[in-house]
Amino acid sequence: MAGEAVRLLNGFGRRYAVTVRIATLPPIGAVALLQSSASKVTATALMVAVAVVWTCAQAWLRRTATTPVALDMAVLLGLCLSVFWTGAVEDGNTAWLRLLVTFACVTWQWHTAPVTGTVAALVTGGSMLVILALAGQSPTSSLLWVPVMAVMSRAAWTVVTRSAERADRVAAEAERARRESAVVAAVRAEEREFANSLHDTAATTLLMVGTGQVPVGASWLAPQARRDLARLRSSTGERRPEQADLVDLLRADLDAGHLIVELDAPETVQVPFDVAGAITGAVGEALNNVRRHAGTDRALVRLRGGQDAVRVEISDSGRGFAVTDGASTSRRGLRESVYGRMERVGGEATVISAEGAGTVVRLEWRPDG
Repeated sequence: MAGEAVRLLNGFGRRYAVTVRIATLPPIGAVALLQSSASKVTATALMVAVAVVWTCAQAWLRRTATTPVALDMAVLLGLCLSVFWTGAVEDGNTAWLRLLVTFACVTWQWHTAPVTGTVAALVTGGSMLVILALAGQSPTSSLLWVPVMAVMSRAAWTVVTRSAERADRVAAEAERARRESAVVAAVRAEEREFANSLHDTAATTLLMVGTGQVPVGASWLAPQARRDLARLRSSTGERRPEQADLVDLLRADLDAGHLIVELDAPETVQVPFDVAGAITGAVGEALNNVRRHAGTDRALVRLRGGQDAVRVEISDSGRGFAVTDGASTSRRGLRESVYGRMERVGGEATVISAEGAGTVVRLEWRPDG
């Protein structure tokens, strides 16, 4: 299948062939009329008119269909046969016919298959030589230039076509590499998101159990494990909608009994699904950090905004910590599950904290990034 460059080149060849043949008609017609004898000027003018009408007609026809080369050959050879009643050989007035046939043979090479164009040029040029010889004109070197110029035109067009084919191959390779790169990036993003989900859910719960942070018989542990498992299942293989209600997603993750979370939010906030997922995941990790490090069992989640901008603040009045350059991003939870998630959807995260003054994690997103 022809590529875009080859298709554009073929279209250019057809249009330019028509343009060249029409543009050369005035000088060719002038040569015919100026070299004709007074007694044959009417017959010559009639043949020139036929050439003009046919050239313009085929130009118009090519707007909707391809004019058969065989028909073009027949008209041109018919014009060559006019030498028998226009006295063109006696007047030495065959140059205009040679020019007419030469331009046709040359431009055929720009919009036909190699075999078709070459054979058409050789047959038409050879037939013209035979007709002029039968009419009494001695063969000259100028007549032999018709097939030679046609072959040169085909050679030049072949070089241009091969360059277009190479351009299409390069473009196809680039597109294939782009698609492969996109697939790899998508797979890595999926793996990264799954790793973040695993870190934020089951891994965090197991770590709390393993470090003794979960008292014996804690009533929230079994429901939390079920939520972790459901979230891991939903993170793979599920078809995602375009929009999601951020309020509903946040509320679904705030019902764990081991941390009392107050949600201050509008009735609904519709945002793109990926953005809602990123914010929800970041909020979940921030609350995990409150539960594990803040020394308090209470937190406030405040949501403001809508489709134009969203701001979420997760605050606690716990022990806090000293925020220094790089300290807030040195731990994987904050680096990947909070900062990383927000950056991947064009948002940003900010951590404000001080020892003994609690912590505020601010998440912000705008459609234009």
